[in-house]
Amino acid sequence: MRLLFCVPHYFAPEPGGRYGSTRPDAAARARALADLLAGVRTFARPQCVLDIARRTTTPANHLTAGTADVLVCTTGGRHVLDRLPAGLGFAHLPTAAEPRLLGYECHAALRDRLAAGYDYYCYLEDDLVLRDPLFFVKLRWFAAAFGEGALLQPNRYEAAAGKAANKAYLDGPLRPDVTARFQDVTDTPELRADALGLPLVFRRPLNPHAGCFFLTAGQMAAWAVRPDFLDRSAAFVGPLESAATLGVMRAFRVYKPADGCAAFLEVEHAGDAFLSLIRPAPAART
Repeated sequence: MRLLFCVPHYFAPEPGGRYGSTRPDAAARARALADLLAGVRTFARPQCVLDIARRTTTPANHLTAGTADVLVCTTGGRHVLDRLPAGLGFAHLPTAAEPRLLGYECHAALRDRLAAGYDYYCYLEDDLVLRDPLFFVKLRWFAAAFGEGALLQPNRYEAAAGKAANKAYLDGPLRPDVTARFQDVTDTPELRADALGLPLVFRRPLNPHAGCFFLTAGQMAAWAVRPDFLDRSAAFVGPLESAATLGVMRAFRVYKPADGCAAFLEVEHAGDAFLSLIRPAPAART
């Protein structure tokens, strides 16, 4: 499988920064991006098994591993690429974009590489990590089962020890009116299938945001010819959220795994900023 990832990356601290890109810790930002790039490399060959007896290696995961090319899009020299360790295997795509609209430069870069014939065209915010080696196998299964008019988005999560919950999914329901202009969640609201011994349920979410998307070549081509492609709208929450979510929400019926099987497709958000907001339950009185 041939994968193309495009990552908008920006770092410029400012007082009271709301996003990770504007908070003061450059080292944390570099760690998050390094983890993202290392995670992407796990989908690429070569992969091997250590043959200890013969002191050699044999190939592994030939059924799933392929190529994974990564473009990191930046603007104005405001980034932490100089803090990354060597060998992470990405191409730097500098732009002159307005920082809040950098994600739309990624859309253009993905479109411009349609002729390269990748199997998946992927957008990842720079603080997300893919840890599931079957991630794209699941996406391919979903597209084959339900058609390319349906797009499966992962559930975004944080996990940490010593918190009120071991793991928290971050993008719970929004008010229905927030996305009603862009999607009709009553259109085929639920899909069901059995896979891996599990009764899986996929639902149209009131919050389709995941900070990422993963499109087949056919989906990318269909989206790229829409009149609203690259309109640089900030109509969904703000420009960063819109770059990740608005375009695909308008172009496809978006689904996420339902709460009971939320882990079927998921992506990790670096840190524990959201998880730390959960207050522990009061201790039971004796």
